[in-house]
Amino acid sequence: MDPAGAWWDLSLIASPAQEDLIFWRLENFGCRGMTSQAHGEDQVCIHAYLPWPHVSLLDLAALSLRLQQDALIAGQRVPKLRWERIEAEDWSSSWKQHWQPQPIGDKLLICPAWLDPPPHPGRHLLRLDPGMAFGTGTHPTTQLCLESLEMRLEGGGGAEGVTVADVGCGSGILSLAAALLGVKRVFAVDIDPLAVQATMHNRDLNGLTDRIVVAQGSLEQIPEMVDGLVCNILADVILDMIPEFRLVVKEGGWLILSGILIEQAKLVAEMLEANEWVVAALWRRGEWCCLNARMT
Repeated sequence: MDPAGAWWDLSLIASPAQEDLIFWRLENFGCRGMTSQAHGEDQVCIHAYLPWPHVSLLDLAALSLRLQQDALIAGQRVPKLRWERIEAEDWSSSWKQHWQPQPIGDKLLICPAWLDPPPHPGRHLLRLDPGMAFGTGTHPTTQLCLESLEMRLEGGGGAEGVTVADVGCGSGILSLAAALLGVKRVFAVDIDPLAVQATMHNRDLNGLTDRIVVAQGSLEQIPEMVDGLVCNILADVILDMIPEFRLVVKEGGWLILSGILIEQAKLVAEMLEANEWVVAALWRRGEWCCLNARMT
């Protein structure tokens, strides 16, 4: 067996209050395919995966120490981290068993592509196979974006004739949601070829091939001005892009930005205001927030 094809399977037992920070720490460590599910009455079980050659046992020990420090600083229980090596053909089926259908907001049901969907009257079914791209709907930042999209498109002016850019599309979950909520066209871009592949697969899986255009790259790959832009990456990347948002968003357009920790929100809001955007709403979940902005 080629060791380059192996993966580390990480599992943690933690309190729900630690979930957001753990997701952030794992994502920055390079993990993919992160999922979370209830574990008893007051705990969650978090699973994450990363390529075996990318980290050593010393790296994993350092990660465990950081998680312990995070918990102690926050006055929380120290999470239990375990890891094991699994072979390439096992990793995807291993994490999939921990992910179940999930309603989000009032209108969406996220369902793993390999499961039969439960009854979902009044909800749009979004079938998803993220592959190795970020975005299953379990992370707070993704949920905040999905809920913000629903409020914007279902109640704040409607979706008819609207075009949207999804910058850093990952699995394509936000693009799919926008299309299912009725927008005319979505332009999905990501610098990661695996994300582009995942978004195209999920677009076709949901029968949205004619509504979602996918390209590898960033803002320069958006072919026309759009009514709104969603971006769920990290605050540092968003800050670098804010001066260029007006180059792709029409006058009177809007932004939905997440991947932002609460302590970073002020800095992002100030950068938006300096570039003639005004923050209309801030939605928070745990340590993460989502900014909804419009042109001044």
